[in-house]
Amino acid sequence: MAMYIRAKRSKTTYFLQCDPTETILDIKQKLQALIDQPVNDQRLILVETGEVLEDSKTLADQKVENDAVVALTLRKDDNEFEDVNIVKPNDFYQPHEADGGSNC
Repeated sequence: MAMYIRAKRSKTTYFLQCDPTETILDIKQKLQALIDQPVNDQRLILVETGEVLEDSKTLADQKVENDAVVALTLRKDDNEFEDVNIVKPNDFYQPHEADGGSNC
């Protein structure tokens, strides 16, 4: 049964079609084709729980459901993984100052 997950990094979202029986390594291989980063330099984190997903386990094993959001982090030069950085749409929202008029 096909499902989708959203892998997010910074301002980018990758929509991946997958199957609950696929492993996290399978998902990383799909991402490698899109972002040209080796699977060993990728880390996926289930946003809902903050859990780092293990390469050898399936999506179903780790309770990743249809339309789940996973954060993609990449290995930095110092061999550590970057922090999760997902920009939310409301991060762009800037309420207008009261200007005494309408710009309609």
